[in-house]
Order: sequence, then C-alpha cells, then structure tokens
Amino acid sequence: MIPAAFDYEVAESAEHAVELLGDREDAKLLAGGHSLLPLLRLRFARPTLLVDLGRVEELSYVRDVGDRIAIGAITRHHDVANEALLDEYCPLLSFAAGQIGDPQVRHRGTIGGSVAHGDPASDLPAVLLALDAELDVTGPGGARTVAAADFFRGVFETALGQQDVLTEVRVPKLTAAHGWSFLKFTRRAQDWATVGVAAIVERANGGADNAAVALVNMGATPLRARAVEQALAAGEDDPAQHADEGTDATDDTNASAEYRRHLARVLVRRALQEAAGG
Repeated sequence: MIPAAFDYEVAESAEHAVELLGDREDAKLLAGGHSLLPLLRLRFARPTLLVDLGRVEELSYVRDVGDRIAIGAITRHHDVANEALLDEYCPLLSFAAGQIGDPQVRHRGTIGGSVAHGDPASDLPAVLLALDAELDVTGPGGARTVAAADFFRGVFETALGQQDVLTEVRVPKLTAAHGWSFLKFTRRAQDWATVGVAAIVERANGGADNAAVALVNMGATPLRARAVEQALAAGEDDPAQHADEGTDATDDTNASAEYRRHLARVLVRRALQEAAGG
C-alpha cells in the first residue's frame, strides 16, 4: 500500500526537531525508518509531517563517560554491535544489537528509534531495562533524564511527549564479576522474538547472588522478571520456574500465551546458566 500524503522536514539539531514537531499535532519523528515506514505503508500511521532526525550526526556516537557508556540516539545498530567500547564494557548490549533483523536493518535502524517506538517485541528495550539504563530526552521544557524502568508505559507507548526527542542512552559498565546472556526464540530467522530474555548475573562468593532479568514479548512493555530475581537472591534451586509470574503473555499467530509462558521459563533457565558460567 502507498502511504498517505505528508510533508517532510529535515531537522538540523535535536532542538530544531522539537520545534518542527510542534508545528503539527500529528507530526512524527523519522530516524532510521525501520519502525515507522512499515506503519506508513499500511496506513496505520498517517502523519501530515515527518521530521527527519537521521542527518543530525552529533547524535551518532559511543563515548566513555565514567561509570557509564553514552550512546547517541541515532547510532545505528551495526555501530552499537561493533563498537569496541561496548564490547569491552557492556557486551550484553553490543551482542543483542548484532541479533537484530538482518545486515540491512542493522545498517539503517537506530538505537533511539527502536527504543522510542516502544514495541514490546523489540530486543533492545528489554536489554536496557535489565541494564537499568538512563535515557536523555529533549523537549519544549528542556532536557530531562528518564530511567528505563519509567520509560516504557504500554504497547507503542513511552514517556516521550509529542514534541520530545530521545537524544542519548547511557548504560552501566559491567565488570568481570558480571555474567550476561541474551537469548530469544524466533520461528524464522529475522522474525520478531516470540519470547526473549536479557539476563545479568553478579557472580560473588563462588555463586550467583544477584541478577537482573528482563523479558521480551511477555506483556504490553518489556518486563523485569522480579520473581526470578528474588528467587535467585533467596537461593532457590530453580528460580526460572517463576519466569512467567507477573507477565501478560498473549495469543497470536506465532504462539499461544501458554506456549510463551513455557518458553519464558525455558529461556530464563538457560540464560541464568549461561550468565552464571554454567
């Protein structure tokens, strides 16, 4: 299908994008386009104005900022996957970025676009949730920082307002004491995950004492598997049996809700074993 007619503006900066977004109530921000363009073609989205942020090169970077790594919002998935700083200090994120779609998608899609889209079946939102990432947003009222735990609010719904622009993502540096894993199940290569798991385990005293576990496609947003984290801290033999607690899995053409709950338990068990070095 052909998209509905729209006007097109190129932003020169994040602040300029905020200004342009204020011109129309239904304006949409365009970065890599891999989330928005399919919606336009199907006419699920019909904005009268597209604001292109993809040429604001100052928003494409990966930097060491002390105890965290900062990533500009229009940094391509390919660059996130192949950046030496992330490979050294946050390999969970670089590995997950390398699993997105295919090379064409990774060379055009951006970390900011993926996160701002708020798709619960997307990989990176769950990874950022497990990492307790911080997200910088510029809007009409200036700049603010939003925790990943507060950013995702519903299906395709985030903390971003109509004129807000996501500018930076910051993730913590993982140490040698942190093991990690990212696993997902797909029916076919390049499909969205039927279920995915991002896990970080802090290995101490010869065991796994603390963990952060986040789930892909088990609810309206990426979810932290808090029951798993608590069971692991309590020393339970099989924390993964709690993986589907507090989730809201749905039925669709890829899987039933029951199958998704089963997959969550299986993948969390494998992810914890891998992260703990088992």
